[in-house]
Amino acid sequence: MIWDASLISKYNLTGPRYTSYPTAPQFNESISKISLVDKMLAPSDSPLSLYFHIPFCAHLCYYCGCNKIVTKQYDKGDEYVELLGEEMRLRSLMLDPNRQVTQLHFGGGTPTFLREEQLSKLFDYIKEYFNLINDGSQDYSIEIDPREISKSKLELLHRMGINRVSIGVQDFNSQVQKAVHRIQSFELVKDLVSDVRNLGIKSVNFDLIYGLPNQTVEGVRESLKKALSLSPDRISLFNYAHLPERFPAQKRIPAESLPPADSKLAILKMSIQLLIESGYEYIGMDHFAKPTDSLALAQKEELLQRNFQGYTTHLGTELIAFGVSSISNLNGIYIQNHTNLDRYKTCIENGQLAINKGYISDFDDKLRHRVIMTLITSFKLECHIIEKEFDICFHEYFQNEVAKLREYLDDGMLEILQNNNKVTYKVTGKGRLLIRCICMVFDKYLGQNTSYSKVI
Repeated sequence: MIWDASLISKYNLTGPRYTSYPTAPQFNESISKISLVDKMLAPSDSPLSLYFHIPFCAHLCYYCGCNKIVTKQYDKGDEYVELLGEEMRLRSLMLDPNRQVTQLHFGGGTPTFLREEQLSKLFDYIKEYFNLINDGSQDYSIEIDPREISKSKLELLHRMGINRVSIGVQDFNSQVQKAVHRIQSFELVKDLVSDVRNLGIKSVNFDLIYGLPNQTVEGVRESLKKALSLSPDRISLFNYAHLPERFPAQKRIPAESLPPADSKLAILKMSIQLLIESGYEYIGMDHFAKPTDSLALAQKEELLQRNFQGYTTHLGTELIAFGVSSISNLNGIYIQNHTNLDRYKTCIENGQLAINKGYISDFDDKLRHRVIMTLITSFKLECHIIEKEFDICFHEYFQNEVAKLREYLDDGMLEILQNNNKVTYKVTGKGRLLIRCICMVFDKYLGQNTSYSKVI
């Protein structure tokens, strides 16, 4: 990856993160729920990826933009697990029980907010309604708040089949931690990583954020060096988007405490250089991984895909999501649950799926989804493969989009490779950091929403 300051300045636009296409703003509340249920009933033998959203947090982190409920009442987890169990029962009636669950992810909120007995009961429900595997090929993961985990709870997660953990680090600097209301020592994270490794959990991811209040280049460098000393397998380096009008907790972060734009770019540049010098590969869109990690290997083998949890390694799965605000993706059929817990609860207690909105992709949506996801996971686009899969002539179908790509070609962010009349667009080192901009060329809905974050 090549850092080109002039191109970054030119293309630092706002745009989607493409965890789906069409993106969430296109999901429609007025869509027929019956039509969505009908699509769910379509037979399929694809493996499953299950996602469970646990919305509860014991602590309020000021930077957070997730769907969450801040509470110290841990008993709330009892009722929520029961609701998840009933939702699983309802969804399992629509599925072939033999379909294997190759991926499983617990997100939030704070999944480790749940007590051990609540986690055990939740997992009992999952095993009752779905076909889990535990042969080492599974990718079962959970997001961990180091302040909300014990050794015995970690051991329980391991027995449940969890083999990958994502630890919320954000920054080790005490002044930054105080400013965002997330105090956790380096020693706490170090001990957690040691416990994870001792259990034999194969993959550790650190979530880090740049652009937080009080951050400086040198401060983030020291924080990043501490993180690297624990040798995580993956690192997610997210851009903090300050949107207090959308996320009220961010109003507690004074805008003047944030690093100015030039400092934020300097922090990102330093972080990328340090990670690459330390042997990590740039996967794309905030993600770095060791060359031996399954994420890097999947990218080399062109098996990488992207969904609402970020980059994943299991191609061809259908995502079924449970819990408040969660989003399922069944081959271009998007179904989002209610984002309000009371409305979610009322639906489930009445024996109904908690569908709030959805979207049914047409041919054009699926085609553009394939193009965007190919670019964002492999940094290249082999037009003849798209043509064969969708029975189109690429340069005729995308005549307007191809014309728009000329600017990226002229700026050296793309190059064209030709072999026996087969055309491939390849993203260059200059274009990798700005891949979202290139993908945006193929997004026909882009002008309909402006509430996206900046690409850098």
